[in-house]
Amino acid sequence: MHIAIAGNIGAGKTTLTGMLAKHYGWTPHYEDVDENPYLNDFYEDMQRWSFNLQIYFLNSRFNQILDIHNSGATVIQDRTIYEDAEIFAPNLHAMGLMSTRDFQNYSSLFQLMAKLVKAPDLMIYLRASVPTLVNQIQLRGREYESSIRIDYLKQLNERYEAWISRYKEGKLLIINVDKIDITNNPEDLSGIIDKIDASIHGLF
Repeated sequence: MHIAIAGNIGAGKTTLTGMLAKHYGWTPHYEDVDENPYLNDFYEDMQRWSFNLQIYFLNSRFNQILDIHNSGATVIQDRTIYEDAEIFAPNLHAMGLMSTRDFQNYSSLFQLMAKLVKAPDLMIYLRASVPTLVNQIQLRGREYESSIRIDYLKQLNERYEAWISRYKEGKLLIINVDKIDITNNPEDLSGIIDKIDASIHGLF
């Protein structure tokens, strides 16, 4: 089975992925952040490096999905291939940070890949307001994220909501993270686990 967690920068995807992997004994697949050779350059000069970064993410996530399908294990994935194509690349294009030529090239490649992969059995979307995102980004203190602008997070949030409203590829569970604290409140995590149990049992 393939479970995926989607959400904006700072929504808590990695934290929840680790906690659910531990609880269920699932295999976690994390976003390739630390090994990403473009991320620092991108945040310093988005226009120059946007296409390179998005192609790197697309390649990395496509390989992840192939590994997941071939593993035979139940895997929980931190961020999905859909988010790059539905949220991040279109937003960069709309902001004038990715040329139309590059965006069309990227979109064509994604459409090809999308035909070759199966959607997750369960998509968990972490919905978070911009203040929550900012707070959690500051708490984790990644240097390259210190320059992320509020309007950028807001634009991404709007695109996430638009994508989720039309998501029909598989089963979807939406969790509002503004009102919960899974790190410090075990009851909040238990509530999420109950919802996941109900969703998973509905898959069979």
